[in-house]
Parts: sequence; structure tokens; C-alpha cells
Amino acid sequence: MSLKHRGRTKGDPVTYQTPLPAGGVQMETFLPWTLVRRGLKKQVITPLDAPQEFLEEARRERLMKAAAQDTALMRALGLAHHWQRLMDEGRFTSITEIAEAEGLDLGRASRIARLAQLAPSIVEACATGAASGVTLESVCRRAIPQRWDEQHERLRLA
Repeated sequence: MSLKHRGRTKGDPVTYQTPLPAGGVQMETFLPWTLVRRGLKKQVITPLDAPQEFLEEARRERLMKAAAQDTALMRALGLAHHWQRLMDEGRFTSITEIAEAEGLDLGRASRIARLAQLAPSIVEACATGAASGVTLESVCRRAIPQRWDEQHERLRLA
């Protein structure tokens, strides 16, 4: 791949003709491609032979990468699940102990710890960027309902 095409993955196939000093023509063809991950393997898909399912899968992967996954909500979700695991393993007996060990206010630690009760579908929507209106403050503002369908209604997710 030539330097002028490095990093380009979209567009129409292009053929360049470059004259050679000794006469004749050197032809260079650029064909756009998409890289699709399939487990541990990667597969290159060109627009000429791409079935619709691969194009949809590649689009989903691009959207997931483009979504801001390291937001305050995602960090708080990870922290909440980490704290829940620590309590399940018996390293800590309460959120009060965790708040003291982390150097956080007890109220803040309690709000973050409640995020471990969110429905898995809500956590997945936050991770993929499908729940764009959900923020850390909107989730922690009030108590989180125990029923997952009530959580969906409160956060206005489908």
C-alpha cells in the first residue's frame, strides 16, 4: 500500500498510472477495505465482495469504537462492580469500610455502589453508546429501582 493511501479504508477503487523514466507505465490500484474482527481472527472485507451482514457488523464495530467508553459513568460502573466483588469475596463487609479505604465520602461511595444493581441491558447500552442520554448524575440522582423494567422506564430506554 502506498503512503498516500495509508489509513484510508473508504471510497471507490482507484487506479493510478505513473510514467516510468525508461518508458512504459507503472499502474497502482487502491482498493478500499474494512477490517472485521471475528473472535481472535481478523478478516478483510472489500466493498466488491462484502455481504450485507459483514458491512453491518463492521458498522457496529466502528460505532462501538467511536463511542466514548471511558466516561465517568463507565468508570463508576466498573468501580461499583469491583466493590461488589470485594464484598462478595469477604475482603470488606460494608460500603462504609470501602469508602474509608478509598478516601471517599460515604454518600458518594453509596451512590456509586448502587450502580452494581443496574440491569445488564442498561450496562450494555451504556458501554456501546446506545444510551446516549444516560449520565452518571441521571442514574445516581435517586435510588435505583430493584426491578429491571422499572429501571428501563426511569431511564427512558426501550
